[in-house]
Amino acid sequence: MITIWPQYLDKNLSLKEGRKISKEDCVKDPKLSEIEKALKRLGLQYNVQKERSYPGKWYEKSGRILVEWDKTKLELIREVSLKIKEIRN
Repeated sequence: MITIWPQYLDKNLSLKEGRKISKEDCVKDPKLSEIEKALKRLGLQYNVQKERSYPGKWYEKSGRILVEWDKTKLELIREVSLKIKEIRN
């Protein structure tokens, strides 16, 4: 299981604030619902936890998604981000 927080994909954040991939691959203000939609389109098994807070921003309930994935976390984040870009266009 791999955890995806919206912060991992957020173009507005720095690496220190939680972004995990390059700004070119990221999207602005990704929503939990968009990540969920992208995972559905990728045909992946996942579990949404809306009441969770990212450790770096414990005061904000941004939610997270646990995903069944057999490759690396960065590959998953990149795939999801690219799928969100595709959905937004």
